[in-house]
Amino acid sequence: MAKTTINTAALYSALDAARQERQLSWRALAGEVGVSPSLLSRLGNGLKPDTDGFATIIAWLRLPAEDFFEHEGQHDDSREPDLMAQLAPLLRARKDLSETDVKYLQQVIGATIERARAQG
Repeated sequence: MAKTTINTAALYSALDAARQERQLSWRALAGEVGVSPSLLSRLGNGLKPDTDGFATIIAWLRLPAEDFFEHEGQHDDSREPDLMAQLAPLLRARKDLSETDVKYLQQVIGATIERARAQG
């Protein structure tokens, strides 16, 4: 079985998108998420979060943990962070979108990404 790890770049990117959308400092974001600022700093330096920290961040982002899993042999440093991981916090931050709207947009975007990969 292939080893699975946390894609810290994608996780940090999703947090940064949420931080920018809310116009927060990293310290303020840590307080809102419920983790220490040092955990976010470690993520920014590519270090893996502890289990509780990862669970807290995922719950706050309201994203599946699997979105941030990386399987052995699939890592590519030149790859962009997952688009859906970047967009989901931005969509959820919109006050004019209901939870149903957000889920629908995620499905449409996800289907579009899969279509583009199949063609590419």
